[in-house]
Amino acid sequence: MAKPAIIAIDDDLEVLHTMTRDLRSQYSSSFRIVPSSSSKQILELLLDLKKRQHYVALFLVDQRMPEMTGVEFLEQAQKMYPEAKKALITAYADTKAAIDAINKAKIDYYLLKPWLPAHINLYPVLDDLLEVWQDRSLENIFEGVQVLGYRWSPKSHKIKDFLARHHVPYIWRDLATDTSATKIVSERELNCSKLPYLVFPDGSDLKSPSILEIANKIGLKTDAQMPFYDLVIVGGGPAGLASAVYGSSEGLKTLLIEKQAPGGQAGTSSRIENYLGFPAGLTGGELARRAVAQAYKFGTEILTPQEVTSIRTEGQYRIVTLTNGKEINCHALVIATGVSYTKLNVPGINRLTGAGVYYGAAMTEAISCSNQDVYIIGGANSAGQAAIYLAKYARTVTILVRANSLAAKMSHYLIDQINVTDNIKVRLSTQVVEALGKNKLESLVVNNLETDELETIDTEALFVFIGAKPNTGWLKDLVMLDRFGYVVTGSNIEQNGKKPKSWNVKRDPYLYETSVPGIFANGDIRSESIKRVASAVGEGSVTVKFVHQYLASF
Repeated sequence: MAKPAIIAIDDDLEVLHTMTRDLRSQYSSSFRIVPSSSSKQILELLLDLKKRQHYVALFLVDQRMPEMTGVEFLEQAQKMYPEAKKALITAYADTKAAIDAINKAKIDYYLLKPWLPAHINLYPVLDDLLEVWQDRSLENIFEGVQVLGYRWSPKSHKIKDFLARHHVPYIWRDLATDTSATKIVSERELNCSKLPYLVFPDGSDLKSPSILEIANKIGLKTDAQMPFYDLVIVGGGPAGLASAVYGSSEGLKTLLIEKQAPGGQAGTSSRIENYLGFPAGLTGGELARRAVAQAYKFGTEILTPQEVTSIRTEGQYRIVTLTNGKEINCHALVIATGVSYTKLNVPGINRLTGAGVYYGAAMTEAISCSNQDVYIIGGANSAGQAAIYLAKYARTVTILVRANSLAAKMSHYLIDQINVTDNIKVRLSTQVVEALGKNKLESLVVNNLETDELETIDTEALFVFIGAKPNTGWLKDLVMLDRFGYVVTGSNIEQNGKKPKSWNVKRDPYLYETSVPGIFANGDIRSESIKRVASAVGEGSVTVKFVHQYLASF
């Protein structure tokens, strides 16, 4: 099969020659470099490539072109190759046009002329874009795990979501529509009790596996290398990952334990556009991947999927017990288990979860929703981000909101994008009261809160984003919680001028320290925290400063 293409366009032949030289020098072993001075010629070429089922990984396009601007070209090109990465080359005077293009043409990055030296200003940017593209690439280019099953199987959904959140390339083969899948099942004489069925690139397989079996197969670690660490972090969301990066980089023997997948709830976000330093935005998965790579770089050990069931203290040691009964000792402990999606409590929802009803799984299930009418419940940022992402695949996306406006909880930039996306609809003052269907979701019963009228609407996909609750049930006998279940930290542990009995040292608690000395909490799980990704990262990094102060007290 032909190598995927990198398309480079600039009408200045000297610049195009330099660009081509740099691209071939760095990428010709894995990609085919296609230079051109004509946007129209490339559009004609794209039609031919599409017919021949060839792939385009990246467009690198100059903004000032005589036939059409770079933005105009990218708007047309993305219709043929929506998964290709898009980078715009601009002069300093065109910076505003490039920023506008982030929303208009959905570009991934813009580069300023001149980009030389390439190893500083060009290659790092393109390396990152191409790596992300490869992570999402199609089965014909990069080998991955084949997952065979039925779309409406909750276990199939759980496995797909697990693989996606761990950035494991996989190919979903629905037995209801994929003839190659039925052939494999027939040849291997599998029955329904053996589904989902996973086939790995080396030819090995797993039949109806547990998540732990898959984790062991793909090489994830669930057992710690050592019995003792300077710092143990429970939870691998943005806050926990930030603590891991800063702890390891500052010389602490650091272990991070995550029960699902690094990234936490933020890791399921289809697009974070207000995170500092990423004007084109990035997915929660991309943020998690980068953070995990940084943590490994500095020596953090990560256990996933692994869960802490209890914590206890013995003198200066904090001891965590895992689900397998093993114990790990440490001097300092950070709790960063974040929050989980609030479940929708209406008839039919629990029975259909994973079979048409999904929580935070827009990226996993989006392709399965192609040309369908899907619904989202929620009025905050997570719902808005999911709607914009699903709109790329679904025929229509309808957001159902109990309130009479999106403005109360959703960021302005998301509302603007929703308003200009033709296939997104918003129904205000609307509440889902029942989900209907036998083995899969078939329809929803909704109530108009203004008229009290009931309506039944047909759909096979509902995504629920109605808030979150802290994962602290297992902590209530250890540290102080507020009335909502969030962990109390710092000076707030003092009630009526008195510290709790668990506070057995003479000093005052540090900023993110809980009611037990040496146990810290940060991110969304912390009482009165700002529920934003950037805030969680900030808290995670600052916590390590206080961990050092605590360790210095021994």
